[in-house]
Amino acid sequence: MVVTGCKATSLRGISCTFIIGMSTIHFFYQKSLHSLRNREKLKRFLQKTALSYKKHVEELNIVFCSDAYLLNINQQHLSHDYYTDIISFDLSEKRGILQAEIYISIDRVKDNAKTLGTPFYQELHRVIFHGLLHLLGYKDKQASDQKKMRKAEDDLLSKYFG
Repeated sequence: MVVTGCKATSLRGISCTFIIGMSTIHFFYQKSLHSLRNREKLKRFLQKTALSYKKHVEELNIVFCSDAYLLNINQQHLSHDYYTDIISFDLSEKRGILQAEIYISIDRVKDNAKTLGTPFYQELHRVIFHGLLHLLGYKDKQASDQKKMRKAEDDLLSKYFG
């Protein structure tokens, strides 16, 4: 059982919203990844982050894959013919309940980390958080949206690693 929110009421004291069922977050590896440590901590952090946006993670599948694999998804499902580091699919059917898939190219994350001069593990977590933020409503097409997204990513990185 997950508590999604509580508030004081004048007649009955405190009112809470509950969701029966457990969160399920799975990691899948089309491409080998040895540097994702402490997966249970990450799962709890993703669940807690989603709840702070009033969404319960019912099921979230995160697939770590190659450039070629993600390019194929990008071409087939989004009609985009270019490499990307991440694609998120929101499969939710109910408001407040998150069901989704996130695909992450390990090749792109490695290149991004090298280009940005950041450790691979930090860039990997930034991209994971980026995918979750998309599912929570963040956009990144406009410069102003990109700035908000980057700030939210930085905040999550600080909370997670701080």
